[in-house]
Amino acid sequence: MLNYEEELRKFKPSLEVDQIEEAVYKEDLTDMQDIVKEVMAKKEKTVRR
Repeated sequence: MLNYEEELRKFKPSLEVDQIEEAVYKEDLTDMQDIVKEVMAKKEKTVRR
């Protein structure tokens, strides 16, 4: 059975939206657009040769 008082003591609120946004922007994440740009640049180099 759940002890609600104990669960409330252990509760930690999740990050707020602005905190999440800041955490995500600090990471260097590669997205699909970055991958497509890289592939197109490589293709362009091979076509020019």
